[in-house]
Amino acid sequence: MKKIIIVSTLTAISLFAGSITFENAPINPSHKVPTTGNEVLSFNSAIRSAFGSVVNISTKRHSKENNRLESMRNEQLFRYFFGPGYKQRMPRERMRRALGSGVILSADGYIVTNNHVVANADEITVTMDGNKKEYSAKLIGTDPGSDLAVIKIEAENLKPIALSRAKDIKLGDVVFAIGNPFGVGETVTQGIVSALNKHSMGINQYENFIQTDASINPGNSGGALVDTRGALIGINSAIISPSGGNNGIGFTIPVDMVRDVVTKLIEDGKVSRGYMGVMISKVTDQMQTLYNHKEGAVITDVEPGGASEKAGLKRGDLIYAVNGKAVDSPSDLQRVIASLKPDSKADISIEREKKELTLPITLGSREGSADMGAGTFNGITLAPLDKNTRNRYQIPPSVEGVLVARIEPGSQAEKDGFQVGDVIIQVENRVVESISDLKAVLRANRVGAKRVYINRNGMVLLLIAK
Repeated sequence: MKKIIIVSTLTAISLFAGSITFENAPINPSHKVPTTGNEVLSFNSAIRSAFGSVVNISTKRHSKENNRLESMRNEQLFRYFFGPGYKQRMPRERMRRALGSGVILSADGYIVTNNHVVANADEITVTMDGNKKEYSAKLIGTDPGSDLAVIKIEAENLKPIALSRAKDIKLGDVVFAIGNPFGVGETVTQGIVSALNKHSMGINQYENFIQTDASINPGNSGGALVDTRGALIGINSAIISPSGGNNGIGFTIPVDMVRDVVTKLIEDGKVSRGYMGVMISKVTDQMQTLYNHKEGAVITDVEPGGASEKAGLKRGDLIYAVNGKAVDSPSDLQRVIASLKPDSKADISIEREKKELTLPITLGSREGSADMGAGTFNGITLAPLDKNTRNRYQIPPSVEGVLVARIEPGSQAEKDGFQVGDVIIQVENRVVESISDLKAVLRANRVGAKRVYINRNGMVLLLIAK
């Protein structure tokens, strides 16, 4: 049966003089096996503390009715039969509702949730367990790349959650997911940390998920995953399920990424990320003899005039560290560079012809640049076809192109008819076999509508991208 990744919809900080201070959990926690004896093992005190920091979020989105009959009423055929006096019926307004969860970050009302919970919402309402009052929330900022967003309610003396640190999270730790599944109200489920540093899932552009088997269902999105101290280790974001319910594979955005993104959204209203302008690949088994370093990111292409070309980076260079911190993989490099701000300086350690070099670079900005890594196009997040993405979307080896990994709600790509799982195989008369191919053809066809050929479940379709 085909696996379906479901983005289910359904750090305390204080602000003063423009700065942010997080309420952090105690450092260096000890990881112990519970003692035995005449005791009842319970995490009530820890969960009770975190429970009060998780809220329920309800959103409303107004939309005009747009069905086939309404469209036909505009056509000349109706005017032919009914005459020039035919009047088009005004479209009815429809209300779309969704539920999700959020986590209180500050006593004065800052709350973090998932971007997909509040994206394109006209109204955002927050309620709390045991409190009948409804709060109208203001959207502070969103970051589709990480699927995080910050909202704010006018309230005082709220209970902010304490934040753990990524390095304190261990495989096998007992964890609890707190949220509002299926709209039934505040709920807690228990599991363990099943895996760390999960990426290339095709869910978000910047992925470094914690995987857990704690039950996460639609409505849990934006809720908290906490450890046995009640400290936040991540924000629940998505599940893999063939049925829509929990299947024991849930993904959580790690606390360090939450801390970084939330800080930028509150201070700047947006997240600006550093940009190198390179296309990269992992160190494959076939490359092992070519490099002394066995981990890192190999540069396969350099954007002309970009930050990397100006720094002297070349195809074939193996990046193994940034600012002295080891880089294990292409996704690791992407996360490190994305955590730095545009125009900031960094030292890139590379291996070239089995010699080690360190080159200074001044990072550019993703805004206005063609992304050569995961990539974006008209609201689409693109990804190369590799073993993982082929297995996930059941794409046979005979199909070559670029995967549509995510579509921003309300974007031009959604209006043009693109769907997640589509493979872009040709644009105009240019066959597309890689992201660099697509980048090149888009540069050559910057203006006007473009014919885009896609492979969707084995069928080749033609879409017009505006």
